[in-house]
Amino acid sequence: MTSTDDQATPSGRTTALQAMRGAAAQLAELLGTAPDSVTAVRPTPDGWTADVEVVELERVPDTMTIMATYRVTLDPEGRLLGYERVRRYARGQLDRGR
Repeated sequence: MTSTDDQATPSGRTTALQAMRGAAAQLAELLGTAPDSVTAVRPTPDGWTADVEVVELERVPDTMTIMATYRVTLDPEGRLLGYERVRRYARGQLDRGR
């Protein structure tokens, strides 16, 4: 049984859920590491952008693990067009003044 969340829209554009899953899966394939989470998905005139959190370096204690946020750009059908690392931080670090 297929959920309506897994089907493309009538225009052929992927749904937000598909974009989120696709961004995480395609970035994981390129980086060779599983994403920790997807923290944002935004439609754009040319497709989607998503922010994906990735563990870059495991540390002990866990709060010192180095994380990175990657911004992933997808076309309307959900294919990866590009990505860039936009932030690196320790897992226990809070955003300040953002």
